[in-house]
Amino acid sequence: MSEPIRVISSMATRALLAELGADFGRASPLRVVTESVGGVDAARRVRAGEAFDAVALAAGVVDELIAEGHLVAGSRADLVRSGVAVAVRAGAPAPDIGSEDALRRAVLAARSLSVSTGPSGVALAKLFARWGIAEAIAPRMVQAPPGVPVGSLVASGQVELGFQQLSELMDLPGITVLGPLPTTIQIVTTFAAGVSVHSKHPAAVRALIAHWCSPAVEAIKRRHGMEPA
Repeated sequence: MSEPIRVISSMATRALLAELGADFGRASPLRVVTESVGGVDAARRVRAGEAFDAVALAAGVVDELIAEGHLVAGSRADLVRSGVAVAVRAGAPAPDIGSEDALRRAVLAARSLSVSTGPSGVALAKLFARWGIAEAIAPRMVQAPPGVPVGSLVASGQVELGFQQLSELMDLPGITVLGPLPTTIQIVTTFAAGVSVHSKHPAAVRALIAHWCSPAVEAIKRRHGMEPA
């Protein structure tokens, strides 16, 4: 098999899948090429029929793509669980986010905020609505475009308080990660993979996904701020 296994993923798993692909390549002659974009764009491209071999997105989206006939039925494999963290610009004052009440006060005090376009952003919008502050903070919300890390807006000073998957914040320069959301309101997204119906090499793709799910790579997942699923 001379052509590579083509994978599309969301930005949340970009660094993780790059390392897992390299790790797989050390034990296999197969080459893996992963493209990471905003999750919304990734799902749109899969639905448009673009010929990827494997898709790695939020588990709920993988289920939708299976139901719609874009991914092979029964091919879903859960990879990681990923929580949301909070960041400010490097050198900026660090608000208290150690409890739900403290985080609510920090959100209300922030001059600008940003959340992702992915599942965590949807969940945070629901949280802000439950707190009764959604309308008050709406004028200060800065929407990160799909594929653009919230942390980059924080680093540039466009956003004072940013929320995104820890895996997307932890290695960005110019920011300070304050920590995860408090346990009582933590938002955990499961990311999963599936085999595309367009893949000409489904057995090779299944071998790749099996490697992604193996106990041998659990330390890599944790190093990228995620927990094995």
